[in-house]
Amino acid sequence: MIFAGCDVGSLTGEAVILKDNRILAQQIMRVRPRPVQTAQEVMDQALAQVGLTFKDIDHCVSTGYGRDKIPFADSSISEISCHGRGAHWVNPNVRTIVDIGGQDLKVIRVDKFGYMVDFIMNDKCAAGTGRFLEGMAKVMGLALEELGPIALAATEPVGITKTCTVLAQFDVMCLLTDGHEKADLSAGIALAMAERIAKMSKRVGIRSEVVMTGGVAKNQAVVKSLQEVLGMEFSDLKDIDPQIVGALGAALFAAERFERRNKPSRSVSSNG
Repeated sequence: MIFAGCDVGSLTGEAVILKDNRILAQQIMRVRPRPVQTAQEVMDQALAQVGLTFKDIDHCVSTGYGRDKIPFADSSISEISCHGRGAHWVNPNVRTIVDIGGQDLKVIRVDKFGYMVDFIMNDKCAAGTGRFLEGMAKVMGLALEELGPIALAATEPVGITKTCTVLAQFDVMCLLTDGHEKADLSAGIALAMAERIAKMSKRVGIRSEVVMTGGVAKNQAVVKSLQEVLGMEFSDLKDIDPQIVGALGAALFAAERFERRNKPSRSVSSNG
């Protein structure tokens, strides 16, 4: 049996194809103007990697902001549940997931089976999310993927006190004009994000083991700062890209739903 998960977020779309409980293919792409376009393209690209078509998929689950706008999905599940399930599949000891996407931040606690037991989510403010980092990178004339490596080379991190993205951008512009190094500013940005994330995390309660998922998990400066603020080490997702964890969880739910739907019903007999 072959199952698929499709995660359409605010900045990127991801697809994962599963077969025999292993990842057969995966794909990440920048979002298109409409969620259905993103879903179709990212799924087609993932299927093309292994020479399959959508007709080969036995069940597909959609997740993310655009999950209800994907007509080819058989069902949909929230990204909160999918990130929890996907992270637990990678590491069954995981109990807390910090998921930072393009425009939201979630801290999720799961049980020993990977099912969500509690979570907290940020408001609509972009502070502490991928869009916040994109804005900071743009002001400094850097590519988003440059922020983490540059921050790790900082010698004197500069404090960023504003949490609003627009105000923080203005602060960074002023600090650049004052002669501060981009590396030191990048480190300050990572620390500011970590402090915001830590405050949210403590409201849910951190349980070991902890992993980070989502695109911001690729910024090692943010990961390092958050570990320092929380005073704990995070677990590794091994060779799994943190950005596909939501789509992975969706594919796992697809397998579960298919198996449940096709499980033979037990007949009840009577002795007379």
